[in-house]
Amino acid sequence: MAAVSANKLELLQIADAVAREKSIDRGIVIAAMEDAIAKAARARYGSETDVHAEIDAKKGELRLSRHMLVVDQVENSANQISLKDAQRANPGAQIGDTIADTLPPLEYGRIAAQSAKQVIVQKVREAERDRQYQEFKDRIGEIVNGVVKRVEYGSVIVDLGRGEAIVRRDEMLPREVFRNGDRVRSYIFDVRRETRGPQIFLSRTHPQFMAKLFAQEVPEIYDGIVEIKAVARDPGSRAKIGVISRDSSVDPVGACVGMRGSRVQAVVNELQGEKIDIIPWSPDIATFVVNALAPAEVAKVVIDEDRERIEVVVPDTQLSLAIGRRGQNVRLASQLTGWDIDILTEQEESERRQADFENSTRVFMEALNVDEVVGQLLASEGFGSVEDLALVDPRELTSIEGFDEETASELQSRAREYLEQLESELEAKRKELGVEDALTTVPGVTSKMLVKFGENDIKTVEDLAGCATDDLVGWVERKDGETTKYPGILDPNEISREDAEALIMQARVAAGWITEADLAKKSDAASEEAPASEENPA
Repeated sequence: MAAVSANKLELLQIADAVAREKSIDRGIVIAAMEDAIAKAARARYGSETDVHAEIDAKKGELRLSRHMLVVDQVENSANQISLKDAQRANPGAQIGDTIADTLPPLEYGRIAAQSAKQVIVQKVREAERDRQYQEFKDRIGEIVNGVVKRVEYGSVIVDLGRGEAIVRRDEMLPREVFRNGDRVRSYIFDVRRETRGPQIFLSRTHPQFMAKLFAQEVPEIYDGIVEIKAVARDPGSRAKIGVISRDSSVDPVGACVGMRGSRVQAVVNELQGEKIDIIPWSPDIATFVVNALAPAEVAKVVIDEDRERIEVVVPDTQLSLAIGRRGQNVRLASQLTGWDIDILTEQEESERRQADFENSTRVFMEALNVDEVVGQLLASEGFGSVEDLALVDPRELTSIEGFDEETASELQSRAREYLEQLESELEAKRKELGVEDALTTVPGVTSKMLVKFGENDIKTVEDLAGCATDDLVGWVERKDGETTKYPGILDPNEISREDAEALIMQARVAAGWITEADLAKKSDAASEEAPASEENPA
């Protein structure tokens, strides 16, 4: 009896030891043992027999039982029992019930024991993987410390104590080399559940790694007084972070720099000497862009809100500083603000303004059949096109020195004649290209667009409905810090991205792909999302 008690105790001790070692629940280990013993018993009594094993979690006693389904007519005697036989054992038995029949203890052979061991190992491994996944999936966005276990094909495998993680070569800083046993601090940016176990991906190049390092070094960020609104990095080389303070008495830049630069220096050291520009964030995009381009001085900014583009004019001597080595400064400023930034010198801007002025003068001279003086007058008064002139209030023209009512009326009359002639030429070109009349009825489509559509094989309402916004206005791809622009069918100066999307949606309504109600729902959903996105325009 003593030997039996010792065995019972041993069963529970093994379960406790495995649970502690693998950091998994003791109940999972006991359940794995029960499954393993039941599998071994099925090998003895027959694979069709529904054998169940139960281990008492307190006493360690093992009970084996065979479950039999009560049926009217027995087809398989291994797991079914007739109602008559069942009622002998249990008078209250009904068809559909399950009767448990106790089995005697088994002596397990070597093969059965080996099979049971494999089941337990497999179940424990699955539980361990699940525990790892559950533990780390909620830690995405945290910084962890680990020890380098091994280096494989340039990637580093890191031991986190309760799991293994990987830092891929492209997630490490340039020229960074790790050896076995090195301590490494990284950012968890992804955790995936995979067949070979949870995969924990770490990064040292992620922008948020820098933000989290600052949160560790700067108490004001940890306490929420100072907030990091945006981060842009060229890993291992240079970075910019935009910070704002919720307390007017706390300087956000000074808090991040620390006494004699101690706080920022701690982050720089961790990032292998990466230079960090700390910039005061501003909700006013012009101010934020000027701050982001520091240390370069900015003379003037011109904002194009529709295309999220900003033109920055700098003194001639500041151009190379504003652009930075290999375009690094302006590229990081663009990533930080989320706006495309064009940099011009004062001389270039002056030359371009002069070229625009001469171009407008020439257009007015040719379209209105006027002399150069009148063309220059109109261009200098801010008229950019013949359309502007045709639609303006006549009083604006008469207010120009030297223009009376008769002159203003004549100029507007010539402008309208020119536009009508242009419209008829575009209409003829449109028909020649085979663009269907139905396409002209889509709201927002102009004659100039119709010609462009025809030249690009968009000839029906369905053709336009099948387009993507990128097809019409082009798109931008950023890769390895380089920006590549791909042009669309239409001139982005004449139509914004939002208007191009609206044009396509109207074509889909006209084609019968969606209804006006669907369009209204989409519009409502977009307007509900807008306030949330406005909180952080950067």
